[in-house]
Parts: sequence; structure tokens; C-alpha cells
Amino acid sequence: MSAAKQSLVRGLGLLEATALNMSNMVGIGPFLTIPLIIASMNGPQCMIGWALGTVLAVCDGLVWAELSAAMPGAGGTYLYLREAFAKTRVGRLLPFLFVWQFIFSGPLEIASGYIGFAQYVSYFWRSMSVWEGRLVAAGAAALVTFLLFRQIRSVGRVTLVLWAGMLVTVIAMTGTGLAKFNPTLAFDFPSNAFELSRGFFLGLGGAMLIAMYDFLGYYDVCLVAGEVRQPERNIPRAILISVAAVAAIYSIMNLTIMGVVPWREAMQSKFIAAEFMERAAGPWAASAITVLILWTSLASCFALTLGSSRIPYAAALDGYFFRPFAKLHPVGRFPTVSLLVISGLAVAASVLPLDAVLPALMAARILVQFVAQIGAVYWIRTHRSDIERPFRMWLYPVPAIVAFVGWCYVFATSGWLYAGYGLLTLTAGLAAFAIWRRIDS
Repeated sequence: MSAAKQSLVRGLGLLEATALNMSNMVGIGPFLTIPLIIASMNGPQCMIGWALGTVLAVCDGLVWAELSAAMPGAGGTYLYLREAFAKTRVGRLLPFLFVWQFIFSGPLEIASGYIGFAQYVSYFWRSMSVWEGRLVAAGAAALVTFLLFRQIRSVGRVTLVLWAGMLVTVIAMTGTGLAKFNPTLAFDFPSNAFELSRGFFLGLGGAMLIAMYDFLGYYDVCLVAGEVRQPERNIPRAILISVAAVAAIYSIMNLTIMGVVPWREAMQSKFIAAEFMERAAGPWAASAITVLILWTSLASCFALTLGSSRIPYAAALDGYFFRPFAKLHPVGRFPTVSLLVISGLAVAASVLPLDAVLPALMAARILVQFVAQIGAVYWIRTHRSDIERPFRMWLYPVPAIVAFVGWCYVFATSGWLYAGYGLLTLTAGLAAFAIWRRIDS
């Protein structure tokens, strides 16, 4: 048993694991990105992006499920790349590169939640300036960090409370939307909606990128697998349950919003959920749903920061990243340096605009995380028979191929600026790896 597994406490069951995933997946994402995804395809046909995003999330979720059941330790992708390629020349390079790029992408993902939190606060505080919004985001980050500065069993209880608030939010939204649903508005397609042009496929890629951003978190439990009871059983179940549940929530929520607020207006909205509830049930309902969305945003940032802080910790503990990140709190036994660094970088990233944060974080992550670990599944199946796999993805290799093609398509259509950012972080990681090897040797 590794040092990481000995130091962490397995205090999360299936319920907490599923709650952690769903809290992260729903979060502030759809309440921010519905206008963006409508704009990406200029109409209700954006639901094609949601549908393809669901397929990609299910297929990639099966990749995560197989790897996490075989290697149920802290660190997620870092652990899978380390173990899968341990006997190859890239056995130390790939895990380091993953943690390196995560330092650039993880805080961006968390920051998107803080940006959304501040954006919805402005529904009440209409005169909020840009810098006041940044201070609000920093305050939310400080609160999340404070809540995480405790032992994992206590964190599990906080997770359930935050999850309950998220469920109330989506039930209120979907219930109201179904009661007021107008199919004429929801399916008001523009004349060129399904014209298979270059613009259509670029827009579809943009819609899938946003959809996958909103789905991110179906693997969050894998990042804290060293703190999950019966991980070989509970982790795959938590992944598949959360993907299925959130896919249903997203589909209903998007359709019902477009069935109440005309999509040409919705795509211009700054706080679409509040405007939706105001039209459907009045100003009091809009205020109530905004409060619930603020709660849900904090739940998402809480779950994401929890999982993200375990990645540099696990790598440093095993000697694959800079050593200070391995420091644990003497009483609570949680990674202090890693938690504070990830939280601090998230605050810094929250000064960026949302429409830059989303493609940057996705482009930085796709190659060294999602694509690389699909390769890890193939390598383990063909060259590492010594690694036991309690869970095996269904219909292999079809889900792995679909996930690979889907991620490559999203990366290729993200735009040259953001694809370049992803390649730049990868190149910088190679240089950092060379420096780290000299320091560590």
C-alpha cells in the first residue's frame, strides 16, 4: 500500500461520492453557459451539441470508471498515467506533464464558478463595478477554502448539505419550466439551422466544448479515490449515476428555458436563470432562484477545489512533482500547501472574462488528460496484465474510440488562440520537467 493511501482516510461512501460529482457537474455552469451555447449555433439546434456532449461524457466516463476501479488512489489521471506507463521511457514525464497543465487549467475551472457567482450577485447589486465583482469572487474563494480546511469526514457532511441545495435549485428550475413550457418558442429554428456548412461544424464544436465544460465533474470522485470506501464498486457507480442524472437535468433545463425565454433574447442574457424565473413566476421567484444559484455555485467550487487540491499532493508525495505540495495538515490530514496554491491561483484567474476562461481551460486539459488516459486504457489492456481491473468498460473499444474522436474534435474547433494555449502549456511543461529533474536528482 502506498504512502498516499495510508495517510488519507476513506470516509466517503456512494452517496457522498455521487453528491460530490453532481455538485461539481451542475454548479454554476448551465446557469452561465446557456446563452453561450445558444449563441455558438445561433438557435435551438444547439441541443445537438448537448446530445453529443452527453455521448462523449458517457464514453469518457467509462474510461474513468475502468481506470479508477483499477487504481483507486488520490490523484486521478496523474495516478493512471504513472502506473500505466511506469515501465516505459515516458513513465515519469507524462504524470509530471499532467500535473503541470493542471496547475494552469484546474484554477481556471474553479475560477469560472467564482466568476459566475459574482455575475449572479450583480442581479441584486446592479451597480456592481468590475473590481467590486472581483472582490466578491475573492470572498467566495475565501469561504470555500475555509470550509475545506477540515478533516474529510466533516467535508463529506458539508458536501451533502451543499448537494441538497443544488437539487432544490434544479428541481425549482425544471418544474417551473415544464409548467410554463411553450414548444413554439423552444423549437423556433432559424432558416439555416441545419445547413451543413463549415460554420455549422465550427459552431457544433463550440457547443460541445461548452457542453463538456458543464459536464466536467463526472470524474471528480476519482480525484479523491483514496478517500472513498469500496472504491472499485462505488466509483464506477458514482460516475455513471451522476452522468445519467445530470444529462437529464441539463436537457430538460435547456429546453424549458428556451420554451419560456425566446432564444434570441436568451443568448444576450447575463443571468438567464433569474430572467427565466421572473417571466415564469414573477420577481420573487427570480430572487429566490438567484439565491439558490449562488448556493449551487459555492457547492460546485467546493467540490472542485476539494478534488483539485489532491492532484499535486498525490504527485508530490510519490516524488513526481515539487515536494512542498506533499505537506499535510498535522491534525486534519488534508493537503495544506496544495489546497492554498490551487485556491490562490483560482482567485487570480477569476479576473479573466468567462468566454476566455472556458476554452482556455478545456484546450489546456484535453491532450495531457483526456486523450492521454484513453491511451492508458489501451496500454494497460495490451501491456499491463499485472494491473487488475475490477470494472471493465462495456463494448470496448467503442467507448474509447468515441471519446478519443470527440475530444480531438473539441480541441480542433476551440480556435487557434486556445489550441495554441494548450500547446504552449505542454511545451512549457517539457521545460519545467527538465528543470525539476535536475532539482530532484
